[in-house]
Amino acid sequence: MHYKAVLIGATGLVGSELLQYLINDDRISQIRVFVRSSTGIQNPKLEEFIVQFDELNQWRKEIKGDILFSALGTTRKQVGTREAQRIVDYDYQLRVAQVARINGIKNLVLVSASGANVKSIFAYSKMKGELERDVMKLSFDKLTIIRPGLLKGLRIKKRFFEEKAGIIFGIIPMIPKLEAMKPVSGKLVAFCCLEKGLDAERGQRIIGPKDIFQQLK
Repeated sequence: MHYKAVLIGATGLVGSELLQYLINDDRISQIRVFVRSSTGIQNPKLEEFIVQFDELNQWRKEIKGDILFSALGTTRKQVGTREAQRIVDYDYQLRVAQVARINGIKNLVLVSASGANVKSIFAYSKMKGELERDVMKLSFDKLTIIRPGLLKGLRIKKRFFEEKAGIIFGIIPMIPKLEAMKPVSGKLVAFCCLEKGLDAERGQRIIGPKDIFQQLK
């Protein structure tokens, strides 16, 4: 079976790796990416839309396919305030997911974060938990939520905390209760997104750090 994929967040750490996997995977026949700036990639399978995410109504009809990969995200440092970060990490992703569901997409892979919890005392973890909760309400036939720990890999804009924490936590062995702290490459997270998104399982599930590392076996 061949799938038509939709991807948001294609210029980010996980999204850029995922885009390469999608291009090289024979199971994917078409890729639509919606980005604020061009990926710079040309491929017969790839259709790129340069968009403003706060103007969704202008391009909502183009969000069509078999599976939506949602890997959009930013940091408070990049956008200035927690409120501005929420617009990107929560509002934009939820709105695109809502439109995708209306347009007939039945399969969603959402990149979230380890520790996502609506009751968390940490604003970022709480926001991610709220996004997961509200996406679950959309009743996709298949919903896969990927929860990586600290991400490591090349970024256009480096995240200081993740870079330093990656060095520190890289020496921590894979032991129970500390697995979520072990840094994981964007490439591995992207591979997990692809394989879990295209497997035969249906319904809602959460893939945590331990399950992501299982992809190495």
